Amino acid sequence: MLQRRLGAHGPIVSAVGLGCMGMTDLYGPADRATGQATIRAAIDAGVSLLDTGDFYGMGENELLIAEAIRPFRREQILLSVKFGALRDPGGKWMGVDGRPAAVKNFLAYSLKRLGVDYIDVYRPARLDPSVPIEETIGAIADMVKAGYVRFIGLSEVGSETLRHAVAVHPIVDLQIEYGLFSRDIETSILPLCRELGVSITAYGVLGRGLVGGNWTADRMISADDYRGAVPRFLGPNVEKNLRLVDTVRDVAQAHDATVAQIAIAWALSRGADIVPIIGARRPEQLVDAVAALRVELGPNEVQVLDALAASVCGTRYPAAQLAHLDSERG
Repeated sequence: MLQRRLGAHGPIVSAVGLGCMGMTDLYGPADRATGQATIRAAIDAGVSLLDTGDFYGMGENELLIAEAIRPFRREQILLSVKFGALRDPGGKWMGVDGRPAAVKNFLAYSLKRLGVDYIDVYRPARLDPSVPIEETIGAIADMVKAGYVRFIGLSEVGSETLRHAVAVHPIVDLQIEYGLFSRDIETSILPLCRELGVSITAYGVLGRGLVGGNWTADRMISADDYRGAVPRFLGPNVEKNLRLVDTVRDVAQAHDATVAQIAIAWALSRGADIVPIIGARRPEQLVDAVAALRVELGPNEVQVLDALAASVCGTRYPAAQLAHLDSERG
């Protein structure tokens, strides 16, 4: 397994990470045993970075991970945990809480559910506009000093927030959407991260499945799959976007690879400070993702793939969600 470092002085991790959200939440029905088998297959393959959120399945995701990692040594695994998103008993979103007391409370419950003594990278899932980021990061820094957290990360924040955060404590990575169909961070956020020595842990590399090679325009989206509200998956948008995926498929055929492998290889090619987080829910998807590490794209192929983003139809989130993303401010 190839490895990369998070941040200028952060931990060494596998070159690809495993995103565990879909194993319990937001992507429709999921099988618990299959999710655990995927996590164990990932660790066996050398994937050390496991990403979760305490609000995925209202804690169920962390419990699933705890059971899956039990047979392994703690040092084999790097746990990245997001916190702060609030949900009601019906699963609806109610905002974000980044208050210092809430930070420490969220952490206590994550440690308990995961069955570990420390979290490797702890990060607010979104910016709480009512709490200065300095206060939120300061609270996590207290937990670093106490030994409950090793490193601090951020998620979906813009350049100004990032500058304020690193003034309080070193930030090892920014988790943000980045892939063939989502390249907005290249304007200002990515250059600033590189200036400050902050890595990118990139989610959405497969466009939430749209660039995975298996999506079809007539696919029925279940009521509990949030992609049913994402503009890129709706109406004529999905048909136009799938025509772009055909270009990725052409490149894949030249490498005897899958569409997903090409999308992952493209993300890996953007720099040693980019670590793709792949939301595999089944062992065979995990194997497919890891095989992307063997794909080397040529300059002409990269140029063809680079051109796709300009033609993508539909936004990456519904308008209401985009309005609350600090990262959309650049």
